[in-house]
Amino acid sequence: MFSTKGRYAIRFLIDLSEHLEGDLVRLDEVAERQGISKKYLETVVKMLVGAKMVKGASGKGGGYRLLRAPEEYTIREVLEVTEGSLATVACTNKDADQCPRESFCKTLPMWKKFDGMVYDYFENITIADLRDGNV
Repeated sequence: MFSTKGRYAIRFLIDLSEHLEGDLVRLDEVAERQGISKKYLETVVKMLVGAKMVKGASGKGGGYRLLRAPEEYTIREVLEVTEGSLATVACTNKDADQCPRESFCKTLPMWKKFDGMVYDYFENITIADLRDGNV
């Protein structure tokens, strides 16, 4: 269901949350600790920087840091940045055109309910929860 981008982004953010004190966290250090290719991690981090979830600095002493407290990052937010919509079917995507079958579709209520459960589940888990083992 989810690509490695979402999973790696979560692992990256957890790693940053474990290193809040001190200097910026270098990408190569995170890649090594997490067993993720640095080149692939660069792609993921670019998405997080673009979404203003992390701040990066290049050069000597460069690295990354969180822009908010770990408790403020929901897994839903991370997954939507890296994976796109969490909608199960196209017609439940918030940006979708109205489906011509909506008024008589027998499966739409099921998909809406399922999407709601997925959204709520990931909305109620934070990076801090995962870091602290509270899931």
